[in-house]
Amino acid sequence: MLSQIVLASSSATRSRILNNAGVFHEIILPQIDEDSIKAAMLADSSTHRDIADTLAEIKARKVSLQRTESYVLGCDQVLSFSGSIYSKPKNRNTLKQQLREMSGKTHDLISAAVIYKGSRPIWRHVGVVSLSMRILSELTIEKYVESNWSTVKLCTGGYEIERKGSQLFEKIEGDYFCILGLPLLEIISFLKFRDVLKS
Repeated sequence: MLSQIVLASSSATRSRILNNAGVFHEIILPQIDEDSIKAAMLADSSTHRDIADTLAEIKARKVSLQRTESYVLGCDQVLSFSGSIYSKPKNRNTLKQQLREMSGKTHDLISAAVIYKGSRPIWRHVGVVSLSMRILSELTIEKYVESNWSTVKLCTGGYEIERKGSQLFEKIEGDYFCILGLPLLEIISFLKFRDVLKS
């Protein structure tokens, strides 16, 4: 029997959050060139919010074409800082430079989610969280990156707020789940409204 809910994402964190909340689902990975889409949208002066929303929609649409009977959830997250977008760091040196630039300053994490059903979008949400970093010494940055690289290289911005990444910040304004890349409460509300999730 096919699952009623499909997650169009390779993120183990998103899948774990859904499972922990009792939102059981199937995973189908969408094959898209995110970097090319981002580059094209930036060249067209698209907002960072629109970029996250568009990428989430493209992922959901791609998988929904295969699974028209399911609720297909596409997600994307971008880090917006000083007019630029930061994605998953390409290497340790990239991450160290990003942390130097964000040290003592505030950036936004933009998390978008789009649900498709029957090959058309039926719901979307974009959440924004503002995070203020502590002033980080060069030693702190060096130790953090070298100690945590194996996991943070998979994260937008290069930190895991649910682990040692929390030590990098002095203030956070917004929804915790959005930091993890999934506006969980809003998704649950929609699925309950559609009677997909039972109380």
